[in-house]
Amino acid sequence: MKAMSSAPQTVRDEHWTRTDSWLFWSFGLGMLLENYIFSLSSVATQWVPMPKSLQSLLLAWSPIWLIIGIAVAGPLADRVGRKNTFYTTMALYGLGAIGLVFSNQYALILLFLAMLLFAAGGEMNTIMAVSHEMMPHKHRGKTMMLELNFINLGGVILGLVALSTAYQHVAFQRAMIALTLLVVLVILFFARRNTPESIRWLERTGQHDRARAEIEKFYGFEEYQARQEAARRSTQAAQASDASRAKRVGLKLFTTLTISFAGSAGFGLMTYVLGPHFFPKMNAAIILVATGTGFVSGFFGLWADRWSRKSLLLIGYLGSFVMTLVIWATIPAWSKSLALFWLLLVVLNVFVNIGYLTEDTLKGEVWPTQLRGTYTALVRFISIGLYIATIYITQNFGITAYTMFNALVWAIGLAGAVAWWIGGYETGKGTSLDVASGELDT
Repeated sequence: MKAMSSAPQTVRDEHWTRTDSWLFWSFGLGMLLENYIFSLSSVATQWVPMPKSLQSLLLAWSPIWLIIGIAVAGPLADRVGRKNTFYTTMALYGLGAIGLVFSNQYALILLFLAMLLFAAGGEMNTIMAVSHEMMPHKHRGKTMMLELNFINLGGVILGLVALSTAYQHVAFQRAMIALTLLVVLVILFFARRNTPESIRWLERTGQHDRARAEIEKFYGFEEYQARQEAARRSTQAAQASDASRAKRVGLKLFTTLTISFAGSAGFGLMTYVLGPHFFPKMNAAIILVATGTGFVSGFFGLWADRWSRKSLLLIGYLGSFVMTLVIWATIPAWSKSLALFWLLLVVLNVFVNIGYLTEDTLKGEVWPTQLRGTYTALVRFISIGLYIATIYITQNFGITAYTMFNALVWAIGLAGAVAWWIGGYETGKGTSLDVASGELDT
């Protein structure tokens, strides 16, 4: 930070602080609520009788309102700040959860889900922008991936609540789902009260006095200067080629759009749409197994600051593509063996999760601070919007065509991963955010 250059320089290693713990839990719980809410549409298909066309609308409702929330919150977070945007999304969470309890008609389900999903879209987008800006340099990749792994935990919790209440009255299931959401929201609000605004955003928008006040309150100048020094050392060690490649906006857009689309549509079609279309009685179990596998495998993120982001991206998308082809080729076998179906689903979701956590980390770190929320929102808006189209395209497919279509989706993501492997640059392995975002020379 240029505004902080007059402060005494203390060369020592940065360390984990109490503020970092509050930030981590607030970001993680925000991610948990995002997927908990996103998964609700799939469960809600069983709440009231509906024809196939309205079922498709309900399944598309999650990504529709998610991208509307993304489109609003991305520029909003860049304009009014990350923390103010969080308070807006949390207020909408509370209203939507209370309304969900009384949603005993199709129209009410749509209304209150829309409110929750709008907030969820804005919540996740803001976290994806601000986590890179606020977490300690040497833990930036690790904390981002572990926060993203809370997305899987959100699906696990919803799957458990849905399964445990599946044979109860629908009103009881709705109430339990809403109550769980409200409990997490209260904890989230308390955590957010103990976190600062993004110092990096404040500095980039010229609010230097407020940045100093936040630093003094939440970190102390000595600790914050240590973080500055750690980032500077990493920046100085960056290869000139990486600094040059970081300016290639076209490659960034192609890669982030293709991998984001495949991550959303590939995972969504096999987790949230597969059950209602082909296995309605196994719907909650499919969500639970897919997200549970993702949660367990997601702890690879503990090594995210040591491993190559480029390599993980390629492994995730190549594995997802190959496993989907295997599932397609073995349809006659697993359609007669439930055990084989679950085994293939578990292996698929290990690779899906490697790609998913990596691409969600990448698409938030490659943009400059003042436009990070906006560019992240643009990529997510387009990619999730295309996922909506795939729900309608595949609504009348048989299982064979459906699975092959899913393989095509992963092939698109693989193209983006290959392009980044060949022409992109390393944003993991301890790379500073200045290098990853292309702000090295700004």
